[in-house]
Amino acid sequence: MAERSTAAVDVADNSGDEPLAAKADEATTDGTAQAQDTTGTKPQNTDGERINTEATLPTPDLHSGHKLARRYRLEECVTRLDGFSSWRAVDEKLRRAVGVHLLPADHPRARSVLAAARSSALLGDPRFVQVLDAVEEDDLVYVVHEWLPDATELTSLLAAGPMEAHDAYQLVSQVSQAMAAAHREGLAHLRLTPGAVLRSSTGQYRIRGLAVNAALRGITSDGPQRTDTEAIGALLYAALTQRWPYETDAYGLSGLPKGVGLIAPDQVRAGVHRGLSELAMRALANDGATASRQEQPCTTPDELAKAVAAMPRIRPPEPTFTAPPEYQRTTYQQGTYGRPTTGPGATTQPVIAVPPAPLQSRTGKVLKWAVSALLIAALGLGSWQLAETLLDRGKDSGTDDTTQTTPENGDNKPSAPSKPLRIDSATEFMPSGSGISQKDVPRAIDGNADTAWVTPRYLGYANFGNLAPRRDGSGIVIDLGSVQDIAGIKIEMYRSGQKAEVLAAEASASAPSSLSDFSQRLTKLETVGSDLKKTLDKPVRTRYVLVHLTELPSDGTADGYRGGISEISVLG
Repeated sequence: MAERSTAAVDVADNSGDEPLAAKADEATTDGTAQAQDTTGTKPQNTDGERINTEATLPTPDLHSGHKLARRYRLEECVTRLDGFSSWRAVDEKLRRAVGVHLLPADHPRARSVLAAARSSALLGDPRFVQVLDAVEEDDLVYVVHEWLPDATELTSLLAAGPMEAHDAYQLVSQVSQAMAAAHREGLAHLRLTPGAVLRSSTGQYRIRGLAVNAALRGITSDGPQRTDTEAIGALLYAALTQRWPYETDAYGLSGLPKGVGLIAPDQVRAGVHRGLSELAMRALANDGATASRQEQPCTTPDELAKAVAAMPRIRPPEPTFTAPPEYQRTTYQQGTYGRPTTGPGATTQPVIAVPPAPLQSRTGKVLKWAVSALLIAALGLGSWQLAETLLDRGKDSGTDDTTQTTPENGDNKPSAPSKPLRIDSATEFMPSGSGISQKDVPRAIDGNADTAWVTPRYLGYANFGNLAPRRDGSGIVIDLGSVQDIAGIKIEMYRSGQKAEVLAAEASASAPSSLSDFSQRLTKLETVGSDLKKTLDKPVRTRYVLVHLTELPSDGTADGYRGGISEISVLG
């Protein structure tokens, strides 16, 4: 059995940040921090959520347009239950979307929510959705966190079908490593559901609600590492099978048939990767037992991360190309358009054009000799003029600057000029998962220097406002579509004075998303002018190129900074 937690609120929402309508598809039992209710059916509210039998506290009477701290304007309520509510809001100071959890200051869980939020904020790991503020003000406690409009919930990804083996491998690898890092700092999630896991446009997984979601619902656990490990196993199981590994339906997924127990993913669905199937069962260990008879169960996220690392790496599927239509040779025929006369029993045969007979007469021979003489004369005159031109050029240039091709320097052949390589796509570099202006990235590769990808205006600091999500800077990742040899780069900057560098990923890289993934340096980090050009000493093989910005120039005001990229060309 999954470990039973002492939860004051037994609800079915997944993260506190999803629309209310989505909650009707979820169940209380999620196999992570809540045990199955065997004592009877609890009352349900109008959204299909199970609520505790105790009287629920009223939520603060807030509305769209209400402003917190004269900064955070509430836009849309996405969750309202048991005395707290969650909102999509706008940070008017930095002009960006944020998420806000709200509850009364006298709420019995207000202290624990504040403590959890502040502990989570100190972690500063970009693999987690960052807590930006945690405040008690005007009889309210509110927690402000990142809002990632370009990311997709795992719930939505699984609704489309089970994942490919490579995608499931990336999911369990990234999530287990992130949770192992959190537990090393003494932080647990305890509410790790499909709604708490997001995938960014670059393929990086982000986890939201670390410690906070559990505190909002009063969830605790005697074995937090085991609870989170089993939750990751459930996520992997769902990714492989599109089924929830318990008998109860949850998160839009069907549960397992009643009475059959926990069966391996490769027995639920054909074609499931055997190694990932066994890994899911090791993480879903129950009371020390596991359905995998060959390996020991994984009871901590660190053990699970090491088990993933020990597996043979699962590469992405090879792209499939559609063969072009077979070239049809056109035959031009003479006569009646190549249409032979057909009749009963006639066989259609190709008509072959007969070339004209050669000139065999006396006049023809004289004409051939005349043409030959003219050609010889023309060739002789051309050769003489060419030689004279070369001699004159040699005199003008002088003997000291003339390079002779000899056996010693015969390799000094002029190299072919580099030409721009075709760019398959471009995405914003988001090491924290939080984007700046992803929709404007195509402007940097549209061949028009008058359009650009431009950052917002940051106040006070050139390093993107010294904000935690921008610690690794920003920029644009270029995808060439396949591994190619790069001979140079040419970049036109939106404004002079930006601190920039160009890096490349290894040829074997797949969906690189952090600085460590770009290990090949093409240019050094320095302040550049209106453009950045570089011809490499030797070609670099890669598919992904990162134009990385770390500091922005002044925008002409006293404390404002803004930058961007107008056009990127990768030369090969």
